[in-house]
Order: sequence, then C-alpha cells, then structure tokens
Amino acid sequence: MSGHLAKTILLLGALLMAAPGWSQTLSPQAEASLRRGLEAQERGDFAAAVPALEEADQAEPNQLTIQRPLLFAYLQAGKISQAMRLGEAAAARWPQDAEVHHGLGLAYFKLGKNDEAQSELGQAVKLAPASFASHFDLALVLLTIQNYPSAARELELAIKVDPTDALAHILLGRAYQNTNRSEDAVRQFQTALRLDPNVQLGHYHLAFAYESLGRVDQALYEYRAEASRNPDNALVLYHYGHCLLDSGDWQASAAQLQRATELDGSNGDAFYDLGKALLTGGETEKAIAALQAAIRLRPPDPSPHYLLARAFEKSGRKAEAAAEWARFAELKKAQPVTGGMATGRPQ
Repeated sequence: MSGHLAKTILLLGALLMAAPGWSQTLSPQAEASLRRGLEAQERGDFAAAVPALEEADQAEPNQLTIQRPLLFAYLQAGKISQAMRLGEAAAARWPQDAEVHHGLGLAYFKLGKNDEAQSELGQAVKLAPASFASHFDLALVLLTIQNYPSAARELELAIKVDPTDALAHILLGRAYQNTNRSEDAVRQFQTALRLDPNVQLGHYHLAFAYESLGRVDQALYEYRAEASRNPDNALVLYHYGHCLLDSGDWQASAAQLQRATELDGSNGDAFYDLGKALLTGGETEKAIAALQAAIRLRPPDPSPHYLLARAFEKSGRKAEAAAEWARFAELKKAQPVTGGMATGRPQ
C-alpha cells in the first residue's frame, strides 16, 4: 500500500505545482510554505513536509490546495489520527473531491476502521473511476475483510487502468484463489512474474495455486524458487516442506520444516508436519518432540494426538500411547460434524 500511496502523493504534488495559477489565491507566506511542503513531498521527506504544510494551513485556513497534500503528508509521516481529523473536516467541506475521500479512507484503514475505510474509498472510486490507486486501495480493504469477490472486481478495474502493476496482479490472483478460481489465479501470478520477476512472494503464490490444483511438480519448482529468494521466511519454508511431504520426500520435507519451526516457533501446523515427516522416516524420538510441540500450540486439534499415539507405540511406550489414543478420540468426538463425519485433517 505504501508504494502506491507515495506515488499518489508525488503525482498530486507535481500536478499542484505545474497547474497554472495554482497559488494565485494564496498569500506570499502561505505560497512559500506550500511550495516547501510540496518539494519535501517530492523528495519523500514527509517529516519536513508536515510542518511546512501546517504553516501554510495556518496562514491560509481551509484551502483545498493546502489541506489535500497535508492530509497525505500526515499519512506518510505516520500521523494517522491527525490525518483522520483533517480528512473528516475536508470531506465535509469538499464532498466532491476524490483525493480527500481517498486520503480519509486510508486513514480509517490504517486505524482498523474497515467499514469507514470501505465507504470513503468507495466514494473516491465513484468520483474518480479512472483512478488506479482508489480501486487498488479499496481492494486492500476488501481483502482484509475477506470480501474476495468484491476485491477481485476492484482489482480487475485497477488493472484496466494500469495493466503493468505486478502487485495488483498478485492480489487479484489471491482474490481468485480464495474464490476457488485457481486456474485464473495461476494466470495472474504468471503475469505478475513476467512483469516483475522479483515481485514480493510471486513464486510462493504461484506455487500455492499449483499445489491446490494438484500440480505438485510445478508447485515444488516455484516453492524452491521462492525459498532461494527468501531463505528465512518461515511461511514459505513451511509450505515448501508441506508440499515436499505430500510428494513423498520426507527427508527434504523435514529439513525445510525444521528450519521453519526454528524461524517461527508458534506455527503448530509446521510442528505437526515435521512430526509426521520424522515419523515416516523412522526418527521416532524426534517425531515425538515435534508432535508434543504441535499439541502445546494447538490443544483442540486431535490430529497430533493420533500421530503421537502411533509414535509412542513404535517406541514401545504403551501406556502413553493408550493415553494419546483416548485423548484423540475425545477431541475427535468434540469436533463439529459436517456431512455426517467429524472434521479433521488426513492422518
């Protein structure tokens, strides 16, 4: 989001400074402060932009040409509450200004006020339907609240405005993936990688889509590519290890999953898969330790108890195995029933 917000601010500053007569209604003091603020925005120096634009606002209150860039400067400087207050007043004063609604929507979004953010960014889209940034940022809100079909529509509109934005294609692919449109998701991730081979987590998302389609070899290729770029990303390594485990390569899987658990000790699923891989390879004691960690992290999950019972049996610890079988049955019975069967992952 920040990259697109920065581009919005820089474009706004350039337009304001280039427009004929942009400062004709301002006093010399306000004009000088405004120019300093806009120049600071162009440099990306938002800490300097804020006081300069505040000086301009004090010299000439209630001027759109001052308050609009000040709103975005507040956002980039991390002064989100100030941005919200200014945005609310500006939106009431200039209800037809798309950029004001856009900035206010971003302030609400940063404050976790997703309903208000959706409303303001929706208004920005109505007022400026050709704005890439408005469609893109509205889609971010919709993705956050898991309204994937609406997010996909906004991203499709954003891409019509700018088809070269790799991140927009990544996010559209994610929206498709979450609405069971995996083939469409694959095409979006492939497009993103063509546009920018270094787009953030591009190979990871493509791998995940391939895996969901059962195209394991292609998924492994993409996970390997992402892991080489992000060797310390625990989530990437977990999914890579999971896919390796599904492919039958328990040794390679265990190596990736071990590293994933070292990087993130809070992922119970990674410990579960690590235990499963180690148990498959006959490393029973290590499997027991991993499965016990999974249980500590995911107490209501019956699956680690099932594998732990098997591990205890393999190591001859019959009493402990019996206790785990009983605990597994208890938790399995307590799970919600769907379609006549208790839910749970494959053992």
